[in-house]
Amino acid sequence: MILLKLFLSFFQIGLFSIGGGMAAIPLIQNQVVDLNHWLSLAEFTDLITIAEMTPGPIAINSATFVGIRIAGIFGAVVSTLGCILPSCIIVSILAWIYFKFKDLKVLQTILAGLRPVIVAMIASAGLSIFIVAIWGEGGFSTNPKTLNFISLLLFFSAIFVLRKWKTNPIFVILGSGIIGGVINLLA
Repeated sequence: MILLKLFLSFFQIGLFSIGGGMAAIPLIQNQVVDLNHWLSLAEFTDLITIAEMTPGPIAINSATFVGIRIAGIFGAVVSTLGCILPSCIIVSILAWIYFKFKDLKVLQTILAGLRPVIVAMIASAGLSIFIVAIWGEGGFSTNPKTLNFISLLLFFSAIFVLRKWKTNPIFVILGSGIIGGVINLLA
């Protein structure tokens, strides 16, 4: 029963993850944290961090991680298959449609209409992760004692380095992890 539940949950994520990995984060959170309670919000934030750092799409990495945590190796396989099956079907159909009708104005209008929605989904996911990273699982607070100043400093430092010097994000992730680890060990 749990394998079927894992498959269906990640099938839904795969089916509605329009816009790529970052757009899938709210869907993953809804299934994994809110509906099925497989992970806490803090564990989910760690999951997204790990899924972002490891090679491969966030949704597939998340499916594999959650599946193995909930039902072992079979859970990982079932969750991952559930996540990728909708994409395989949809991309095959869309590729055929796109190449057949790519010059139609209606198709171009639909694609233009989807762009702002995808940006909103990515921004929503980023804001959720930002709040947990800076204030913890309690969420946003005006109390300065709940603010994690180390995380806030790392956040703004990473943005500065990425925008100013166009540094490779991998180096920013590694550097932030090392600096954050050292600071937390010394604190």
